[in-house]
Amino acid sequence: MKISIVTVAYNSAATIRDTIESVIRQTHPEIEYIVVDGASKDGTMAIVEEYRNRIAKIVSEPDKGLYDAMNKGIAMATGDVIGILNSDDFFETDHALATVARIFELNSEAQLAFGDIVFVNDDDLSTVTRYYSAAHFRPWKLRFGWMPPHPATYVRRQAYAHVGEYSMQYRISADYDMFIRLLLVCKMPWVRIDEVLVRMRAGGVSTRGLRSSIRLNTEIVQACRRNGIYTNMPMVLSKLPFKLLEYIKRPGSAAH
Repeated sequence: MKISIVTVAYNSAATIRDTIESVIRQTHPEIEYIVVDGASKDGTMAIVEEYRNRIAKIVSEPDKGLYDAMNKGIAMATGDVIGILNSDDFFETDHALATVARIFELNSEAQLAFGDIVFVNDDDLSTVTRYYSAAHFRPWKLRFGWMPPHPATYVRRQAYAHVGEYSMQYRISADYDMFIRLLLVCKMPWVRIDEVLVRMRAGGVSTRGLRSSIRLNTEIVQACRRNGIYTNMPMVLSKLPFKLLEYIKRPGSAAH
């Protein structure tokens, strides 16, 4: 099974080496690696060029933001399954993609699969500050603001072809809208991978304080309504007390 991994980047010189090296260390033999850069102004592309012989496709040009870059990468992908690994994330283990391939091979009807992720701080990549698990996720929970961990989600290329691109109507919630289309509108079969797949640095665009939280939840309500799924802000905000449980440490975790 061929897996395409898309890394989108912009001014990511401080972190992208970890991302790239975690991809090229993967034990799965069939990986198509694609890097889509938004015309970075720092040393991002100099680092990417160091690995050119290990990267199948490289694009560096101005774009319209994160989701536009993701759409470019997906359009270039030729793998059976596509995953997105952002330029400040990296795989938890060297066998993460081997696990993904095995799960899809065992579940031939599944159109998407998702595992768990952990968050770490920039200054200590070995210490987990938050554990984001999909263990209790069900599609109906999208109406209440819950979604699987997008950085640990893998989608069959044919499923992306069916539902279309990430919507440019959202600044930080197009991934949520994509899950709604895949799981609630198209009702595509899915499977959970019971394993941490990705280690993610804290501080992404959707986790930058109160203003981002307000925008995120507003866009979640908009995404549901635009897809004909009933929800409202109190329903979405009802998840917040449970989110506190994610801020736990996983004993024995270590960066790779």
